[in-house]
Amino acid sequence: MPWFLSDIMFLNNQRMVAMEELDKMKRENKILLDRIEQLEMKKQNNCGKDRVFIKSDLLLRIDSMVLTGMISTGEAAGLRMMILDSKVSVADDFSDIHHKNDAELLAELRHFSDKCKKKCFHIVHVCTEMEPVIPVGSLASYVTGVSCALQRKGHFVEVVLPKYAGLILDEVQGLREIEAEFYSYFNGQLHNNKIWTCAVHGIGITFIQPIFHSSFFSRERVYGYADDFERFSYFSRASLDYILRSGKQPDVIHIHNWQTAIVGPLFWDVFSEQGLGGTRILLTCHGLESQCLVQPDKLALCGLEPSRLHRPDRLQDNTKTHLVNILKGGIVYSNKVLLSSIHSKGLIIRSLSHGLEPTLAIHKDKLLVTPCGFDNSIWNPSTDHYLPQRYSADDMKGKAVCKVALQKHMGLSENASLVLVGCMFSEVSDVDLENIKALVWIASKKGVQFIFMGLSKISSTNRALESLQEELKDDNVIFIKEYEEAMSHLIFAGSDVILCQSFDDPVLQVPLKAIRYGAAPVATNLIDKQFRPIIDHDFEGTNFSQYISNVFGSLSLSQAIDEIKKNPSQWSMKILDAMTRDFSWDAECCDIHISAYSSISTL
Repeated sequence: MPWFLSDIMFLNNQRMVAMEELDKMKRENKILLDRIEQLEMKKQNNCGKDRVFIKSDLLLRIDSMVLTGMISTGEAAGLRMMILDSKVSVADDFSDIHHKNDAELLAELRHFSDKCKKKCFHIVHVCTEMEPVIPVGSLASYVTGVSCALQRKGHFVEVVLPKYAGLILDEVQGLREIEAEFYSYFNGQLHNNKIWTCAVHGIGITFIQPIFHSSFFSRERVYGYADDFERFSYFSRASLDYILRSGKQPDVIHIHNWQTAIVGPLFWDVFSEQGLGGTRILLTCHGLESQCLVQPDKLALCGLEPSRLHRPDRLQDNTKTHLVNILKGGIVYSNKVLLSSIHSKGLIIRSLSHGLEPTLAIHKDKLLVTPCGFDNSIWNPSTDHYLPQRYSADDMKGKAVCKVALQKHMGLSENASLVLVGCMFSEVSDVDLENIKALVWIASKKGVQFIFMGLSKISSTNRALESLQEELKDDNVIFIKEYEEAMSHLIFAGSDVILCQSFDDPVLQVPLKAIRYGAAPVATNLIDKQFRPIIDHDFEGTNFSQYISNVFGSLSLSQAIDEIKKNPSQWSMKILDAMTRDFSWDAECCDIHISAYSSISTL
């Protein structure tokens, strides 16, 4: 037999032996997996029995403590309720009770009870915007940002919205219509509505869709119609009717701006005695410019008595006394009012109240200022997939890589040592144009590079930037005609400085993004050393407003350029410190909300 045939036969035999061994291993693995499954089922059954036994044993030990005089009957009742509460995992925490004497067990039960008593709030937002389903302005990101932050800290948050025709449902989960008739009061009659529910980012959302008044929310825009009061008072009343009908008893109904401010008077005059006595009202004002002044008799549409409310201490407008002021009513009838602003409470009352100064002064003790939060999961240079190289405050190498990549992409001189200024605006006024031209002319003498990009599709903004480009005609000044998401991330990452139209920027959040990406936010209205105050230095301001005022509030572009070139180590320390600051929704913003909820829950 040729030698190669014997080798083939040997290899075949080895192959058959290996296959038999493999089959044997598969059979053994199957037996082992079946055995593991049986043990797991037995363990689960035993766990269920163990939990029942532990609860029973704990209850008997409490009986013993009462009989021996260790605890009162009142404390014993509270501990028994805690043990029997299906929401409390007491059995998992006290699995080894047999090894503890009564004194040790009592100490642990009391400590566990204290933890269970930590207040978790049930908040229902009644509002007119929310990202990503109906993003219009700063309110949309605020509702989503605060709600997600609160849920991460263990609170239960729901949102009630009108069912607009133009909802964006890409990120919605489980949208369904509730098959039940739901009526709400408006203009002397009960009107049927459709109720839809879904979840976004884990937040439960209820949409209210009027049937008879179907035109209220089937329009092209969210705001700006002659019957806006009718539209949003209908929604506000329907929201309260829904909360009551569904049996919800939230700790806080959180309302926003004038559009849902009428919830305050409605709640206390109509609903509080119908089973919602434990609920409190909190209003957030995202600016005081828009207040909604209407004839008093219109209040009757949603079930209010005009004669009761058309008074100086209630809804009567401070200036046009023949009208009622809906936002004023929200301030008067809310238990707490949050002012979402970069300014201090004192400055808002004195100078930015838009005619509400007397009202705000009277109710100043219930006013709180909150900063806008920031979604640092999307805008984060350490995880940003748009960047050629990621970086963080601990490792800044990627920042230089991003800068050179941006210069190369824009056709600028590729040099990480050159100062690069990013400029992104949503709207450009004539004043902005003059300021920008002055800044560019001053900085161009120092070899500074500029990249401009509009942040909106508004044609007037694009035309303004185009005219600026024609006038400047500088190789170091680049204009990007259309907004690009990836490019906006690269501009923040590659820039040393970001020009900002305002530090009070709750919609675009340009200053916060700049700080997060290691770029200094510089105001466009600071020309050289002719400073105008950007933020007041009132001690009542938030931590964020005080920080940005002290560090960047008076920093002109010329000063920033000089510091980058002459004191690079000092500049680097400033930038690294800024990058490590937490201005997210989970930080100061969320803490202020929880503090506000806590304070009104005891009223």
